[in-house]
Amino acid sequence: MKIGYERVSTIDQNLDLQTDALLKVGCEKIFTDMASGSVNCRKGLIDAIEFCRSGDSLFVWKLDRLGRSLRHLIDTVNKLQAKGVEFVSLQESVDTTTSGGKLIFHVFGALAEFEREMIRERTKAGIKAARAKGITAGRPKKLSGQQINIAKKLMDNKETNIVEITKTMNVSRSTLYRYQTNKTARVRKVKLKERLITNVFGILVMRRLLRQFAF
Repeated sequence: MKIGYERVSTIDQNLDLQTDALLKVGCEKIFTDMASGSVNCRKGLIDAIEFCRSGDSLFVWKLDRLGRSLRHLIDTVNKLQAKGVEFVSLQESVDTTTSGGKLIFHVFGALAEFEREMIRERTKAGIKAARAKGITAGRPKKLSGQQINIAKKLMDNKETNIVEITKTMNVSRSTLYRYQTNKTARVRKVKLKERLITNVFGILVMRRLLRQFAF
């Protein structure tokens, strides 16, 4: 069965050209979307893919009617082929029922993969260059080092009200507690390390005494 899919971005655009072309090649059912190509969820396209059965062919007037990007186009065609459905684009003469059409999509897939790798490489290079200049990723800290020290001293003082501290430092309670938690974690780590060293030293002393009494 031949199934058509057509799309326009706005209500002002006309579907007649696409509809005529799809009917001319014998499409028995046509699904329609009125949405921008950048929209992730298009009901007409979802319905068209769900309607297709093994042995069917999905027709579009142009490639850009189906996919919002090269990656999305390839993913959609792969989804169709997983169901045993072929894909045909009339304007570009792309037809996955032919060896030439399948070759074109293999090339598209290679180009999409190359594009992803280039984006990854540019991202890594950008991060590396930023770090070399002393620029760190993420949101800037709400408090400076000096403000953090003042806040910690205020929080260590049990008589100081937490509400007063938040108003003074102009930060939320969660921010204050986060800094306090980080400090507590560091203190616990230091105490654990000291305890471990003490235990190891005690074991060594005990072993030495045992050797002496053994003789």
